[in-house]
Amino acid sequence: MKLGLHIADFTWSGGAPRLGPQLAEVAAAADEAGFDRISVMDHLWQIGVLGPPEHEMLEAYTVLGFLAAHTRRAKLHTLVTGVTYRDPGLLAKAVTTLDVLSGGRAMLGIGAAWNAEESAGLGLFFPPTAERFERLEETLQICLRMFHGEEEAYEGGHYRLGRLLNSPQPLSRPHPPILIGGGGEKKTLRLVAKYADACNLFAGPEIERKLEVLRQHCETEGRDYDDIEKTALVQLDPGEKGEKVDEIVATLTHLAGLGVTVGHGMVAGVTDLGKIEILRTQVMPAVEAL
Repeated sequence: MKLGLHIADFTWSGGAPRLGPQLAEVAAAADEAGFDRISVMDHLWQIGVLGPPEHEMLEAYTVLGFLAAHTRRAKLHTLVTGVTYRDPGLLAKAVTTLDVLSGGRAMLGIGAAWNAEESAGLGLFFPPTAERFERLEETLQICLRMFHGEEEAYEGGHYRLGRLLNSPQPLSRPHPPILIGGGGEKKTLRLVAKYADACNLFAGPEIERKLEVLRQHCETEGRDYDDIEKTALVQLDPGEKGEKVDEIVATLTHLAGLGVTVGHGMVAGVTDLGKIEILRTQVMPAVEAL
């Protein structure tokens, strides 16, 4: 079992002038501690479960480029990009750029998008749900072709690209891993089975059923279920003095038994680097053999 750090809250002491230095410190500490990956949300406003929309939020791919410069080992990705936020050609180029500049550490985290309020506020394109999923599938097809150097024109129902030129090519082989976030049983998990290298699910009571649905989709698509990396969103806050470590280890142990190999989550008050140290010394050794 590996750990991933998700940074989704940028309302830190010191405000905007301190965001850059603090983020660099957090990323470097997590990287040095052995976190397998670091992710950020692809939102432009803060989401309701974490705070009011007026709280600080940074644009995702700018942040990932910044993180690439302050880390050496961890994979980097969004959790996850809303498909309607960027046209697929630009998205593939952004992930490729991140992969090249990070030395092959980029992943494409993607989903069907959901934040209608944010999109309306900033004038972003936000079609109905069915169309967003259609665009998600076409975007996956386009990104895969661009990652593999296929330049032929693409004609889809929503996207038409004249030449899929993507130079330079990503360093990751066969391509930057694609992670699809979400547990929708009819559409999202079908797309995971058909296109993705990894899924990301909530670590709640429904995860076992979601994984079984994914297995069924894999059978339908002729895909080896074991080839898909299973990741789950968990609570990684160890507490001020490590009082929640046993709870974290128990959760990760349960997930490992279901085949999940990455526990990915936020650490409340993550600018307190002592919490990352607790995870390094008390959680990672307890779960690395799971």
